[in-house]
Amino acid sequence: MQALRKLIPGAVMAGATLMLGSIAAIIAPPVTTPAWAQAPTPPLPTKGQRARKAYEEHLRKMDEAEKAGGAKPAARPLPAPAPRKAAAPAPASTSPAAAPAPAPAPLPATLPSPAAAPPAARSAMSATEQDTATERGLDQYRRMMKADPWSNPALLDADRGEALWAARLGPGQVSLAETCDLGKGVGVVEGAFAEMPRYFKDADRVQDTETRILWCMQSYQDFNAAAFRKNPHPGGGQPVREVGAIATFIATKSAGMKIASKADHPKEKEAIALGEQLFFRRQGPFDFSCATCHAGTGKRIRLQPLPFLSEPKEAKVAIGEWPAYRVSTTHVMTMQHRLLDCYWQMRLHRLDFGSDVSVALSAYLYDRARDGEMAAPGVKR
Repeated sequence: MQALRKLIPGAVMAGATLMLGSIAAIIAPPVTTPAWAQAPTPPLPTKGQRARKAYEEHLRKMDEAEKAGGAKPAARPLPAPAPRKAAAPAPASTSPAAAPAPAPAPLPATLPSPAAAPPAARSAMSATEQDTATERGLDQYRRMMKADPWSNPALLDADRGEALWAARLGPGQVSLAETCDLGKGVGVVEGAFAEMPRYFKDADRVQDTETRILWCMQSYQDFNAAAFRKNPHPGGGQPVREVGAIATFIATKSAGMKIASKADHPKEKEAIALGEQLFFRRQGPFDFSCATCHAGTGKRIRLQPLPFLSEPKEAKVAIGEWPAYRVSTTHVMTMQHRLLDCYWQMRLHRLDFGSDVSVALSAYLYDRARDGEMAAPGVKR
């Protein structure tokens, strides 16, 4: 009983303590750290950051592997040959000419290292030799592309151009084959491309093939030439537009013929002279001219050769291949498109389709390529 009296006060004190703790927990909320004092949660890495980290880790491992490889000996020592058992002595020969065979030469302890060769034996290729080897490889690549002419995708556009040439269109339902004169008679396409640009009396100006086609489409088929000039060329992966397809078809009808652009009429001579001035005129924010890239032999930008276009020997080879299929953009590029692209690369004002400037440049280039062989449509990188 006395022991029970001693335990009761302790139990009462413990219960009181527990009750007071519960009341304090209810009255006073738990202490929390304010949001501004909390450590910010690091954002999850983005896909690009993860890729960069993986790339840097890959480079680090490559560096470690390269250092580990450089620390290894250049040549691995050969294992020591196993000792040979002593052979039984051969019976003595009674012939005085018999003599013991010479002992074989011992193997070297290590293989010779290529790095141990003298510098003269490891002569590196000069810059000229490297350029020659690169050009040889590119030339082989171009020959492989031209090995099967029927694999040229530009021929598909030539077929489409032939259908457009013969199609009856416009309010009068007439075809270009029935109305358009390319300089050799209405509807005649054989050899017409090889004699462009030339002066046309009905238009009273010098026109190249594409400009003449558009003029005929507008004159006889009521084609909206103004709308076409706003976007005359295809983007990457898009097919060449109507005029370019017809020009590609007409170009195939001059394949193998000699380039013979006209230079007899005063306006033809004037166009050639203007084209020459434009070819060498430096202008624009970079102070560039056509001659900046195309007035020297052996020039190349990346893997694309830059022909010496003011030199007839090189112009004869290059000019006759346009229109051409561009592998990099997967479409046919005409001469008008090529000139526009060059002006864009020089950061000049937009070269309008069929303008006096574009026709004059074409007249000069085809005059430089006179007597060269027509090989359109070509295949370019």
